[in-house]
Amino acid sequence: MIEKMATTITITFIIQLVVAVGLLFPGSFQLENKRKFEIDYANNTFLKDGQPFRYISGSFHYSRVHPYYWKDRLMKMRAGGLNTVQGYVPWNVHETKPGEFYWDGFSDLPKFLSLAQESDMLVLLRLGPYICGEWEYGGFPAWLLSKDSNMILRTSDPSYMKWVDKWFTELLTTIKPFLYNNGGPVIMVQIENEYGSYFACDRSYGVMLRDKVTSILGNEVVIYTTDGCNLRDVFCGKVDQVYPSIDFGADLDPSSCFQALRFYQPKGPLINSEYYTGWLDHWGSPHSTRGTTQVSKSLDKILALDANVNMYMFIGGTNFGFWNGANYKPYQPVPTSYDYDAPLTEAGDVTLKYYAIRDIISKYVKLPPIPIPPNTNKTKYGKIPMEFVSTVQDALHVLTPEGPFKAKYPVPMEKINFYSGFILYRSILTEDYKKPVTLNIHSVRDRAMVMVNSVPFGILDREGASSVSIKGLKGQTVDILVENQGRIGFGYGMNFNLKGIISNVTVGDKVVTNWQIYPLHIENINQTVVSRMKSRSSQRQPFSSADSKLTTPSIYVGTVDIASPNQPTDTFLDPRPWGKGQAIVNNFNLGRYWPSRGPQVTLYVPKPVFNSHTSQNQLFLFELERAPCSTASNCSVTFTDVPYLDGPNKPDNKKDLPSLGYTGHNQH
Repeated sequence: MIEKMATTITITFIIQLVVAVGLLFPGSFQLENKRKFEIDYANNTFLKDGQPFRYISGSFHYSRVHPYYWKDRLMKMRAGGLNTVQGYVPWNVHETKPGEFYWDGFSDLPKFLSLAQESDMLVLLRLGPYICGEWEYGGFPAWLLSKDSNMILRTSDPSYMKWVDKWFTELLTTIKPFLYNNGGPVIMVQIENEYGSYFACDRSYGVMLRDKVTSILGNEVVIYTTDGCNLRDVFCGKVDQVYPSIDFGADLDPSSCFQALRFYQPKGPLINSEYYTGWLDHWGSPHSTRGTTQVSKSLDKILALDANVNMYMFIGGTNFGFWNGANYKPYQPVPTSYDYDAPLTEAGDVTLKYYAIRDIISKYVKLPPIPIPPNTNKTKYGKIPMEFVSTVQDALHVLTPEGPFKAKYPVPMEKINFYSGFILYRSILTEDYKKPVTLNIHSVRDRAMVMVNSVPFGILDREGASSVSIKGLKGQTVDILVENQGRIGFGYGMNFNLKGIISNVTVGDKVVTNWQIYPLHIENINQTVVSRMKSRSSQRQPFSSADSKLTTPSIYVGTVDIASPNQPTDTFLDPRPWGKGQAIVNNFNLGRYWPSRGPQVTLYVPKPVFNSHTSQNQLFLFELERAPCSTASNCSVTFTDVPYLDGPNKPDNKKDLPSLGYTGHNQH
């Protein structure tokens, strides 16, 4: 009897020990119930823990949504019937300088993955290193441009791959604990993106990426690629021992598109990795939309084929700061909003398209028994008076505290290890030009204002004017303020992404030499330095051009009144009738505004960028072209509760996107 009791106690103790170890180290002691995600080729499906599984996913780019709202957006996706979220990992938000890695704020990928798991969502993680996504430089850090001018991106070029290897070591080590097989939410990882549409078709490159992933994540991880639904793209994009997927929108027949996948992958699950719920915008083109009926009907066809699908985008979000990319050719910068006409708006609001998609999904899976989170409150804060602070010339001590870089001839931004925003090139006239003379720049990237002694003379643009007539006297300064409007993120043009002035400047028939080059750190524009700029400014208002259409690029400030005891809410900044520039709330760079060009007019302002106290909420505008401040009553902006993303376009820019040659996301 005693012997039997001792045996029972021993068994009980062992069981308790096993349970304790499992609680302390989840995923490390899983016995027979080991989590596993794999491909069942024979039955054309995935297996999750041994059971057939089909994912219904939506794209959500964590770098385009304020971290405060990550959980809200994830829960709305789950309530909409989705069981998976797909997201890019943009290299350039994590390694802003070589060897310096960031995993906090908008870059807190571990937090995003944890929140996805808390929200009962699995994850498809698109590792890159190239992501496209209309993101700055397709996700590449711009400092690559300073390393080797002959580097060929997205190939097995050793000068490129050595940086990819270092980045992937950091990235893969960070995400390894979040793999499904290790107890996390990540079921699959994607290498590269739509590689079949790139000119290089370097087959060894994909093998290098595959081998790097498996060397750290192990051989059990499911790796996949994504390409357009045509034989050429899949041929150049597929990699041995990596599962191929395709992408296509509602205008293409799902059965026909999947034939391209079946040609190279006869068995296994069908996957559309980018089913387009909307489309992107470009400055100067009409706002893009996709009809709800068309999108939901085509989704129904995809799901009826028992295919796996990821909707791109489910929430588009915002290109805050300078993170918007551009397409080519011609050069087409993407606006601040990445609303994408998605089921969830830029501000995370549910739409009729959301409910229509949810209804379709409910035909194939049981919807989760959770409520749809409410839309956030939006507030009209009304008209905000703006006050002139300083011209860009008088603010150089704040914007470029390190002083200018000196060079005989103009050099690109990257030459001085400066990569985003604005840069000012200054020279001195060596003779009198009392009559108009032509200043010419063969290659400016991307848009520039030319000034003499701070007086504007004209705008240069890489797709427009390359010369302007100026007048001036010997000893006067010529300032050329250049805006980097976003780097090309698709196609062969990615290999030609230097910014600033990249050719000589001539005045008349003479090449201008002896330049002072000022990289402008607009992150230095804040409440603390405004008083310093005011005290040192020699101007009380900007200069105007002869035709009064342009004013000197200048800084303006206003106070957003959030009366106590009210707390801030989301809102939208309407900058009309200002011209073009950059908006900053407190220390947060909202992004670019350009209401006259459109289609985007308002800028989304998420609640967490505000502080609670009135005196602490400052709006700064770095106006580049035209400030409406001839009278105090006109010198204002408005905060409204309704977005306006379908504004007027300049007549010469109303061209349909496909006719301009951009075929990103394989939208042929």
